[in-house]
Amino acid sequence: MRSFTSILRTNRNYRYLWTGQAVSEIGDHFNTIAVLSLSLRITGSGFGVGMVMLARVIPAILAGPIAGLVLDRMDRRKVMIWSDALRGIVALAHILLMVYPQAWLMYLLSGLLMFASPFFTAGRSAILPNITTPEELHTANALTQTTAWLTLSIGTMFGGMSAMQFGFGWAFAANALSFAVSAWAVWMLKSPNGHFRPGGAVRVLKRRIAGWREFADGLRYMRTRPLIFAIGMAGVGWATGGGAAQILFTLYGEVVFQRGPAGVGLIWSFAGIGLVIGGLVSHRIGNRLTFIGYKRLLGVTFLVHGLAYTAFAVMPTIWLSLIFISLSRMCVGMNNVLNRTILLTHVPDGFRGRVFTTIESMLNITMMISLGIAAWATAVYPVRTIGVVAGLLSSTTAIYWAWAEATGKLVRPPANDMGEEIEEPETVTPA
Repeated sequence: MRSFTSILRTNRNYRYLWTGQAVSEIGDHFNTIAVLSLSLRITGSGFGVGMVMLARVIPAILAGPIAGLVLDRMDRRKVMIWSDALRGIVALAHILLMVYPQAWLMYLLSGLLMFASPFFTAGRSAILPNITTPEELHTANALTQTTAWLTLSIGTMFGGMSAMQFGFGWAFAANALSFAVSAWAVWMLKSPNGHFRPGGAVRVLKRRIAGWREFADGLRYMRTRPLIFAIGMAGVGWATGGGAAQILFTLYGEVVFQRGPAGVGLIWSFAGIGLVIGGLVSHRIGNRLTFIGYKRLLGVTFLVHGLAYTAFAVMPTIWLSLIFISLSRMCVGMNNVLNRTILLTHVPDGFRGRVFTTIESMLNITMMISLGIAAWATAVYPVRTIGVVAGLLSSTTAIYWAWAEATGKLVRPPANDMGEEIEEPETVTPA
């Protein structure tokens, strides 16, 4: 924890970025709990909850390639501010659901909110190496991810309680205000160059190729770096079951354990606690972990995550379920921090926006499919059965990771990798 407080005390830029993140993400989770609980009341079914999540995932997928190109061309600070401004307006518009509770309006607002999100979240990841020293990078990454999960725990718990005490309108107003705070914090970032445009962008884009060609260059970069590609595919494996969790958490809180919005918030909160613990553990061991140790640890945590998720689905009481979902998410937290440190260390600045948005898009597409199947399945199968299947699917990530390691594909890219190979993609052969 000392290094966390140290970077907040000594690094002005990171302190502002972290402040905006903490405030806006708490507001995000107020919105999430309110929308998910409200959707169950408006539609009266788990299918309606699934449709809300799909309405959030699909726009994020569509925005991903656009956001990646924008972030690798333009000033990332300005892009993030505009994202916050748009999200603040849309978040406030959710109050319309109080007087006009229509499912189509809920889907539309959820979609607009999520369309703007990749421009901020991927921008925050891409900008991190530019505002920290190499020695600070792992700590900054661990604190950024741990904060996201801590705000998940705090935001969902208080979001559920406030929704029950003060109504959904309060949650939507708080979310809108949080984006205003985030925009101010990002506006306070300073660069010695006077801007936050990506370094190396002129070299990478010097052919003046079309937007799609630029995006394809980012895909080729990932394909020719097997470890980077494997990290993306690991996210896909997690999302096969993780997508279903987006609807299952609501159904377990509201239907299986009959705890209402407070129950939904409780499950999300304990999931957040597990993620925070995982982030703290990975920060503690990250700088001392060898590359071989990193690969082996991820294989184990992928497996434990899936099995603990399965146990969560069958526990007879909410308190036992909370223990196992915490363990599951602790493993996810460890994987996330360690993998993102690898990405931040090895992906060159000129590709960082596209790599992060591509990985997020791969994950979101898989989550959309998982969500859609889970939403349909709620009308046919018991909720607990769906949870068991989702947990077993998540366990398959361990199999993929073990295969990639056994076949020698998980090779560390050089720390000074500049991606020169993609200048003439027709001559590239996979590493």
